[in-house]
Amino acid sequence: MIFKLLQHFGRYLLMMWSSLQRPENTRMYYNETMRQMNDIGVGSLLIVILIALFIGAVTAVQFSYQLDGTLVPLYYIGYIVRDSTIIELAPTITCLVLAGKVGSNMAAEIGGMRQKEHIDAMEIMGVNTAGYLIMPKILGALVVIPLLVAIAAFVSIVGGYLAMVLTGSLSGEDYTMGVRSFFKEQNVSLMFVKSLVFAFLLTSISCYQGYHVRGGSIELGKASTNAVVISDIMILLSDYLIAAMFT
Repeated sequence: MIFKLLQHFGRYLLMMWSSLQRPENTRMYYNETMRQMNDIGVGSLLIVILIALFIGAVTAVQFSYQLDGTLVPLYYIGYIVRDSTIIELAPTITCLVLAGKVGSNMAAEIGGMRQKEHIDAMEIMGVNTAGYLIMPKILGALVVIPLLVAIAAFVSIVGGYLAMVLTGSLSGEDYTMGVRSFFKEQNVSLMFVKSLVFAFLLTSISCYQGYHVRGGSIELGKASTNAVVISDIMILLSDYLIAAMFT
């Protein structure tokens, strides 16, 4: 078991080293990176907004229920929604969802090319396949996913506002006062650090699963599943480590 894990880790490092080599055609890599940014960012924007909206609304409703009958001021709901969204919910939930949507797609795309021997043909032509197929995806994700996380954080706070104000549970002034209270810039930095780490993990792991797939359609399906499962586990593990280091 341990030997197999070390073997996978070594192959992962070799793949990442190959992907960092100097590209043969810079413009070709640039065009591929732009395509990946569009696929990851624009293609995932709607689902990220919907999930963030309901996360903020549910968080506000749950904390409103917990604070009912206590001596804690109700404007704390805005403060709790803001910090829980920025620190944890926006980066973690967004990237877990993207691991299922984007990660499985990357693993299936590269794995399909491996099975159809497209990758072998590119290598015969002298193309650094690890660089061309993997690095644009990682670069695109590192640029776009933090932007998606920032949008998710904003939409989640708006979702909490709508859930509280439209139902009459809290006035808009009180919610806004809570959102503006006890703000720490460090929390925003922590959110972007998490989003960058999560973006790298979910793309590189998914690409590894697809790049090294062997066999037929069953193995490709397993690779897509493993890409999502392993990415989610590593995201949650790194989430704990980053929280322990920064807080």
